[in-house]
Amino acid sequence: MARVLRAIGQVLLYGAFAGVIGYFSVRPVYQAMAPDQALIKLSFSHAAQPVGACHQRTAEELARLPPNMRAPEVCPRERSPVTFELDLDGKTVVRAVLPPTGVARDGAARLYQRFPVQAGVHRVRVRLRDNVRDTGYTYTREGSINLVPGQVFVIDFNSRRGGFVFK
Repeated sequence: MARVLRAIGQVLLYGAFAGVIGYFSVRPVYQAMAPDQALIKLSFSHAAQPVGACHQRTAEELARLPPNMRAPEVCPRERSPVTFELDLDGKTVVRAVLPPTGVARDGAARLYQRFPVQAGVHRVRVRLRDNVRDTGYTYTREGSINLVPGQVFVIDFNSRRGGFVFK
């Protein structure tokens, strides 16, 4: 008799637990964004240009170095900070100066941001400078995008593919 009561109690507890999980899996109703909005995601990682030019060592400099360190050319490890700007419909919505990562400041600069916008047609302009020795922007892209409600629009950067990628 005790085994039967224990089994019934166990079934009731498991059933109550499953009911609570089932209820909270559909309530409260979750909406990722408003029905008339879209989402723009900005995501990239980019290793900028070195901060300085490479230097050719002279014969005297090479002679002063130990034999295992006699590289004829020495280049700085540190990379330039990445300057990034995003304009949406003529207004600058993101402006960032991204430092290089790593202890020696020789890693890639990273950016991830997301922001909801009203669905519809928008004018997008992105600019990136990855060299402190240059005054202008190294990469630019602009265009018109038509966002439908619920769409996730990604702005990525790939220097091998020519710069900014709109997906």
